[in-house]
Amino acid sequence: MGLDYGSRTVGVAISDELLLTAQGKEIIRRKEENKLRRTMARIEELIQEYNVEKMVLGLPLNMDQTPSERSELCLEFKDKLERRTGIPVVMWDERLTTVEADEIMDEAGIRGRERKEYVDMIAAQIILQDYLDNSKDKT
Repeated sequence: MGLDYGSRTVGVAISDELLLTAQGKEIIRRKEENKLRRTMARIEELIQEYNVEKMVLGLPLNMDQTPSERSELCLEFKDKLERRTGIPVVMWDERLTTVEADEIMDEAGIRGRERKEYVDMIAAQIILQDYLDNSKDKT
């Protein structure tokens, strides 16, 4: 499972059983950043539904590979996920995923307000696909 953690959303992607491709699944929304109860519950439901054995969480780094302002929040979310689910969470560099998601939406003809509906899910898909393409240990 790939996750793109934002201030009020979590984009979710799921891989196929062979761990070859990532598909965007959904965007989990919340009213406030630190209100995670329902977000965690939904992630647990998806873990059960798709028999998830590992999660890949985007790590927002600056272009010089230093931690960004959001990096610490993502690391805290990682810890919460692992404690609550018991499933390992791999942090994965998410630099330029939003740019790539914008390019994908341009190609698909998604405009204006619709873009906000898809960007986090597409970013999660890109994070997971990048992990699948570059991971030697895919289990």
